[in-house]
Amino acid sequence: MKVKIDKDLCTGCGLCVDTCPEVFEMLDDVAKVKLEDVPQEYEEKVKEAAQNCPTEAIKIS
Repeated sequence: MKVKIDKDLCTGCGLCVDTCPEVFEMLDDVAKVKLEDVPQEYEEKVKEAAQNCPTEAIKIS
C-alpha cells in the first residue's frame, strides 16, 4: 500500500497524525507522509485516517 497527501486539500487538522503517527507527521501546518510505502502493520490505521480525513486529502493506492 502507498499513501500520499494532497497538500492543496490538507487543512492541517492533525487527525491523521493522531490516528497513525508512525506514518504521518505535521510539517509547516500541513500533514506529511513519513513512509510512502506503508508497512503492513499500519495499513488499517492509514485506511482509518483516510476515511476520517475531513477534506479527503489522504490518497491510498
